[in-house]
Formats: sequence, C-alpha cells, structure tokens
Amino acid sequence: MLYDTLIRNALVIDGSNSPGYAADVAILDGRIARIGDLSEARASDEIDAAGRVLAPGFIDVHTHDDTVVIRQPQMLPKLSQGVTTVIVGNCGISAAPVSLRGDPPDPMNLLGSAAAFVYPRFSDYRAAVEAANTTLNVAALVGHTALRSNHLDDLFRTATDDEIDAMREQLRESLEAGALGLSTGLAYASAFSASTDEVMQLTEELNAFGAVYTTHLRSEFEPVLEAMDEAFRIGRHARSPVIISHLKCAGAGNWGRSPQLLASLEEAAKTHPVGCDCYPYAASSSTLDLKQVTDAHRITITWSTPHPEMGGRDLMDIAAEWNLPLLDAAKRLQPAGAVYYGMDENDVRRILAHPLSMVGSDGLPEDPFPHPRLWGAFPRVLGHFSRDVGLFPLHTAVHKMTGLSAVRFGLKERGEIREGHWADLVLFDPATVRDVADFNDPQRAAQGIDGVWINGVLSYRDGQANGQRPGRFLARQGDLRDGFR
Repeated sequence: MLYDTLIRNALVIDGSNSPGYAADVAILDGRIARIGDLSEARASDEIDAAGRVLAPGFIDVHTHDDTVVIRQPQMLPKLSQGVTTVIVGNCGISAAPVSLRGDPPDPMNLLGSAAAFVYPRFSDYRAAVEAANTTLNVAALVGHTALRSNHLDDLFRTATDDEIDAMREQLRESLEAGALGLSTGLAYASAFSASTDEVMQLTEELNAFGAVYTTHLRSEFEPVLEAMDEAFRIGRHARSPVIISHLKCAGAGNWGRSPQLLASLEEAAKTHPVGCDCYPYAASSSTLDLKQVTDAHRITITWSTPHPEMGGRDLMDIAAEWNLPLLDAAKRLQPAGAVYYGMDENDVRRILAHPLSMVGSDGLPEDPFPHPRLWGAFPRVLGHFSRDVGLFPLHTAVHKMTGLSAVRFGLKERGEIREGHWADLVLFDPATVRDVADFNDPQRAAQGIDGVWINGVLSYRDGQANGQRPGRFLARQGDLRDGFR
C-alpha cells in the first residue's frame, strides 16, 4: 500500500479533549487512512514531524468571510493560522439569499459593496462557492438582517405578518439547500427594531431541519443578561440549539460580570442545547456605531468612506484634530469601521476557558486596517493563552477549535483525527506557535504553523501557501441538536 501522505513521529492531539499521543498518520484519497506505528508504510510524500503537534484543522465558527472566500479564494489570513473550515453568515448578515435595492445596509457592508451581493438564493451562493474552488471548507448560516433587507422597505420597524411569511419561505428554501441555520444581529440598528416575536416566528422553520440559531445579542452592554434570556426564549420556542456569538462583557461599566453571564449560560444548558463562541482579545471590531462612542476606552478607526486617510488612527485624536466632540467626529467619519478596546482581560479569560465556549475569529477581511484577530486568533489561543498564560492545557485549546466546533455545527467526519475522517490537519510547533499580528501591524502571518492539509491536500507549508484549493461547501448534515447531547 502506497499512501498519498505519511506524517511520522507526530504528537497527535486528536481534538477530543484528550492528551496527545505519539503516532504516525497516513492519508489516502483525502481521508485519514491509518494512525499508529507505520514504520513499515510508504507514501508519495513523507514528513518527519518530530517535536511537532498534529491536530485537526481549526474550524473558525464565527467569520464574515462570506464573499471573500469566492473573490479571494486563497484565504491566506485563515490558512496561515491553520484554519481549514470557516462558518459564514454570522451576526444576521449573509451573502445569501440577498436581493439589494441599493447599497447594502449597515452592517451588511462588512461583507463588501453592492457588487459582492449577487446571490438571490442560498443555492446560488452554494453553487458559487463550489465553482470558486475555495482553499477552505465553507459552511453557511442565513442572516436575519439579510432576509429583512429583502422584504422590508424600512429596517427600523418590526416586520408585518406578510413580510415574516416571505422571510420564512426564503429561510426554508435555504435550509433545504444546506444552510446550517439562522443568525441574528439584534444589536445593530437594522435589526434592533425587530420584535422578539418576529424572530420567534422565523425560527419556527429551524425545528423540522434540526438547524441552529446563532445570535449577536440585542445588547452586550448593561442589559446583556436580559438579552441572553431573550436568546434562550427564542431557542426554546424554536426547539433549536442556541449559540451566542462572541459572548462578552462590553463597556467599562460591565467589566467583571462574566461569572453572571456564564452562570446564565450554564443554567440554560441544563434544559436546552446552548453554547457560545468568543475571540481571544479584549477589543472588539465592527462598523462605527454612535451608541458605542465613548471616552471611557480607546476607539481606533479601521476605515472611513468619506475620510479614508483616517484609517488606523484613534477617534480621540481625530476629534482633537478637527476640534469636535467625539460624537460629532464619529458622525463625520461614517460610514466607517472601528476597533473598540471595551473589554476586561479577566472576563475574556473566564469566557474563553469555559467548557461551553468555542473559538471564532470574528475577523473582518474587508477592513483595510483589520483587528489582528483576522490573522492571529487561533495561534493566540495555542501560544499566548495555553502555553504562556496556562489558561488550559494544549489539548483543551485544540478541542475548543476543532472537535467541539465540529460536533456543535454537525460537521460530520471532521474536527477529530480518526481513521476514516477527512484529513483536515494542521502541523505546528508547540514551543514557538504564536500570533504575530497586533493592533499596530495587524496583517501578519502567525509563527510556528508548519503545514496545513485540507481534504488531504497539503495547502500551506513552512509559511507559504502553494496555491492548492481543495476546499468544499459543507452542507448541513443531520440534526444539529445531536451535537449538544
């Protein structure tokens, strides 16, 4: 037997939250063929992985890569940190199904200009991903705000019964075409006016498919517990799993409340399938939101349509230069993007370490001056939080980015190193792996990532992408509730 690839002498951390073990791993026809002592085996490509960890490829459960996976299929910011699968369509914003009548409303503009939205049906988007020969695997949610923009003439009100019926029909068609579920971004002005009842009626479509409900909560600030209660109420009504996006205690007045949030999550989990994702930084990034403008912490502008020259500068400095109050300066910059240094590090660590939390980057690939999480989230968990800070053992760090994520989103035969599973793999040096991207120089590849295989194809080696594009569209498989039992 001649295998395609043989990785010898690796420390295999298999994604199951178990400590690593020494083994050789053989790949054949895109899958993991054998694991063990394969000293007698041979392969077309043999790699000595002594001193390295072989882990499942990382699954980025919270991305806004919807259109960039098609337009820039190399996906270097993710590939270079060991990500092999991205889940798109988060925070209520998705590339499909969308039929714009003008410019994309905020925050759909995070996915690009109107020219990027050319998928009136979810099946059109799926076909485009498949035709693009993407580097990474792609699985997709349907955004609530995307549906609203298709059917409401005014996003600053709740939907009528007829509009809800039209949105439900589009959601149902999308679920039939393989969507994972529905996402909301209720904190954003374009969805904030949607009543809880509007969302509940939409989520009634999820039950028949065993699909998931993910939500950027209505507030991550002082009313965050009430917002979590709303999310759990919607999930129970829908009989659908609930994943809270980028769980955090936002705003200086909210710091230190993570034990309350995690207690709420644990209580809900006793009777309903729930979880959350988070990113390993104490700063967030999104569009420039006037409600979040404050002098209590630093705010950096990442882009501005009327004033592109202000990208990378702090709002406070811009306001001083213009001799304007902060709020007036922010209004002049809009539409714009921003990084908000609005979290406490201890809260970030508590949430990241919690057994119910997965890792997602929430990176914004369209930002000219992006938050460093776009390039650094996963190596930061491995290097900074696991190795340097000792927040959790390395096998737990890997589990939060692989096995846990795969089972929550029903990504069958992925997320663990097992015989017969797809060979989505990352080889890294546990002693040197680290995020290099920072807030001053955010577009830098991680160190210590030696190799990345997607569906058995080596696509990144020793700091270089090789142009291989073996990714696939991953349609929803089975009942996602099963992954929470």
